[in-house]
Amino acid sequence: MDKRILGITIPVFIIIIVCLMFISSSSEIETKKNNEKIGLVINSPTSTVSLQQLEGIFTDASSSGIGRSNVYLFWNIIEPVEGEFDWSQSDIILGLNENNNNKVTLYFSIINGETLGPFPNWIGKPPIFLINEDELVNTLDNILSRYHIIDSLVIAGETESQFRFNEQNIPVYKELFSNVYDRVKEKHPDVKIGNSFALHQVINKNLEHIVNDLAIGDFVAFSYTPTDILNEIIKTPEDAINDLNKIFEILPNNKIAFFEIGWSTSEFVGGSFVSQEEFIDKLFSFYTENESKIEFITWYRLYDQETGSCVNNEQDIGDQKIIVGGSSSMGTSEHVIKRLNQYNCNAGLVDVNQNHKLGWIEFENQIQMLN
Repeated sequence: MDKRILGITIPVFIIIIVCLMFISSSSEIETKKNNEKIGLVINSPTSTVSLQQLEGIFTDASSSGIGRSNVYLFWNIIEPVEGEFDWSQSDIILGLNENNNNKVTLYFSIINGETLGPFPNWIGKPPIFLINEDELVNTLDNILSRYHIIDSLVIAGETESQFRFNEQNIPVYKELFSNVYDRVKEKHPDVKIGNSFALHQVINKNLEHIVNDLAIGDFVAFSYTPTDILNEIIKTPEDAINDLNKIFEILPNNKIAFFEIGWSTSEFVGGSFVSQEEFIDKLFSFYTENESKIEFITWYRLYDQETGSCVNNEQDIGDQKIIVGGSSSMGTSEHVIKRLNQYNCNAGLVDVNQNHKLGWIEFENQIQMLN
């Protein structure tokens, strides 16, 4: 999901449009009651899309009854020059979410799996103990002051991979997180802040102790795919729900968020349309049974993309590159990346030809029953 970057998949929001403009909240889109605890990663089927097409994508996604989406902002893109912010892309995406009555979970990557950042060039590539708290708080304050629909903030994703072989740095990060948390909360008390972990990697690599060490903030978030270390689906829908229930054994006293959760239909990696539909059905039953413990749950993602376009060994984010991999030589092998591409590119609820899968129908029906 694997955004991807492994574990935190990065949806394609590199948008080529004729006009970059902030979309006013005075839109004529009809107001409807949406479920703010149920979200969907809203992406486009291609990396090139017009503003009009993007508006239609958001309208279609919101018609399902969701009330939340993820937005992925990166420091090097939003503040390329110190103190000078580029709001051109974020105004569009946040404006579309506002017009469609969506709350937003913001992913702002201080930690992105094994990689830190990406940071803008004026910051450089600091190790974790040299990340400047003042600069980070100032940037987050500017973002949260501009976009009031952001009610949840994730500043570290696939966090277990960062500390798997660097547990000595956990106290350093905990101090940074706590200081940033306190200072952001002073100005934005209603924004909830947490870290995210890839549950499938936590389970596959026995990293539950890292989750326990870093179970700080307002919630602990998880991404999840039903895959092994080769990115092949090895779980049944029932097995996957059992994995989700393990969270409450690991963290019995924390509020849990599902930052990105999904199921691919790619037969190449063991998926199918039927298994995706079955998992969605069981996922909503799981949510209903545990709603009081769950902060939100966001499905990854709306659209499929052309196979091979989702993940490279190095992922470009603006002018920076993020290494995709899993803490071993095998983690960056062509074999694994090929399967990750197949998984991610076919994880949508709608195919590249804009045909609704069985999973979309089930997803929409389940939300309507909740509402």
